[in-house]
Amino acid sequence: MSYQFTIVVPVYNEEDNLKRVEEELTKYINIASKKTKVLFVNDGSKDKSQDLIEEICTNNPDFTFISFEKNCGLSAAITAGFNNTDTELVGYIDSDLQTAPEDFNLLLKEINEYDLVTGVRANRKDSFVKNMSSTIANGIRRTFTHDGMDDTGCPLKVIKTEYAKNIPMFKGLHRFLPAMILLQNGKIKQIPVQHFPRIAGEAKFGVWNRLLGPLMDCFAYLWMKKKYVNYQIAKKG
Repeated sequence: MSYQFTIVVPVYNEEDNLKRVEEELTKYINIASKKTKVLFVNDGSKDKSQDLIEEICTNNPDFTFISFEKNCGLSAAITAGFNNTDTELVGYIDSDLQTAPEDFNLLLKEINEYDLVTGVRANRKDSFVKNMSSTIANGIRRTFTHDGMDDTGCPLKVIKTEYAKNIPMFKGLHRFLPAMILLQNGKIKQIPVQHFPRIAGEAKFGVWNRLLGPLMDCFAYLWMKKKYVNYQIAKKG
């Protein structure tokens, strides 16, 4: 049976988390509702992440990787993962594992009727400041995009690959994935998922880039929405 679902795992200096990622995603592959493989995207890590990734992929035929020459950011890593996917469905999870791989099955249950299904972090286990800044940022984004999503920063998503590959690339993209599917006249849905504290490694986003980044990116989104080209072929000769 060929693979049906690819999980993209962006990695930037996550050497302390990668063994746990291997264990948890291996467990998930064994219970996944779709035949699943994992694609690490090493975003120019400066620690031992690449060595660990290569070791994991050598030991597990369901794991593979691509590695950037230098750090390009989360949006670039996600986009590269989408563009290097050859399955009909693609998902995304952070390597800090603050969300649970088994919750992919909740999203996969709905993906036939939708083009993107995203998690909403229930009972978030982050600090008050982090939760509040995310709430404000999501409110700003909803005002601009009208996507109806409560938590686009949730690092647990499933997308039909044909839609994922058509998402225009720009920095901050990871905050606008549902809105980008709507631009393609796709259907989106959100589902509550589990959330856990970060066990190891360091968070890559602070208060300011959770607030100022989304605000600036909203204007980029409005420009893109105005200029976006969307068409459907009715007939071929």
